Amino acid sequence: MTTEFPAEFDERVYRSNYLDLQNMSSPELVSHFNDFGIPEGRRGHSIVDRVAFAQLLTGRRTLEIGPFTRPLLAGPTVAYADILSTEQLSELAPKLGLNAADIPKIDWVISPGDLSSIDEVFDAVISGHVIEHQPNLVGHLQQVADLLPEGGVYFVLIPDLRYSFDHFMPESTISEVLDAFARRVVRHDPRSLIASRLTRAHNDSIRHWSGDHGDPNVNPEFPDHDRKTRLEMALAQAIHTPETLSNEHAWFFTPHNFRTILEDLASLSLTRFRIERLYPTLANTLEFWAILRKV
Repeated sequence: MTTEFPAEFDERVYRSNYLDLQNMSSPELVSHFNDFGIPEGRRGHSIVDRVAFAQLLTGRRTLEIGPFTRPLLAGPTVAYADILSTEQLSELAPKLGLNAADIPKIDWVISPGDLSSIDEVFDAVISGHVIEHQPNLVGHLQQVADLLPEGGVYFVLIPDLRYSFDHFMPESTISEVLDAFARRVVRHDPRSLIASRLTRAHNDSIRHWSGDHGDPNVNPEFPDHDRKTRLEMALAQAIHTPETLSNEHAWFFTPHNFRTILEDLASLSLTRFRIERLYPTLANTLEFWAILRKV
């Protein structure tokens, strides 16, 4: 494990953050963090938020994938790739209540799930809430690795299904990941759309952390539509406009199953990435952060 990035657990930070831990020994702090700190969303490292996480890459030649109106990084060392051009994103943003002025210049317009048109090598790649959309997770990781030299890093910010609108979805498995890779999937399976219409939760992370996950039989996005209507809508969309499936979540992660899947893929030599850091989900937030190192 390198010391280039903050440790996943720093006992000095953990002790100073919480008054109830002041008198614990080092072994007791480690045990407390693993047994209670992680489930309670306590911060055991020095990274205070997602902005600070992204800024660990400051000064590196970095590609950001899918910035839309919320780029994680800015400056002369950062390039951007998205499935829509700057102009197309600028037209879309107001329709979603977003500020088009926040959209950066898109350097590469890519096809959904395909980075092969990008013809540069970077020190780092970063994406926020992108990896879970990729229909072929293995293919995505392999294409990102192609954009990096040996030792390059991929920073990923990933929604934790437990604290987001994915709450009622089952965790993704290595079997599903390998199935998508073996079938060379390039487009979302319709069941991703159908499942999201059927069992979508609210997206208020604070409510989820408090144990309030809402009604699994009510989709907050379509509160006035019953189960049958939502299924009809999803089926019609999957059959008649399958190109719109690219906006669905293909994978549902927690820090634990993400680590397990990445370790399995590495053991099979299906990815050149190893997890260098995995920072667990913090209380009242809905994402965790990982640093993948190309080896």
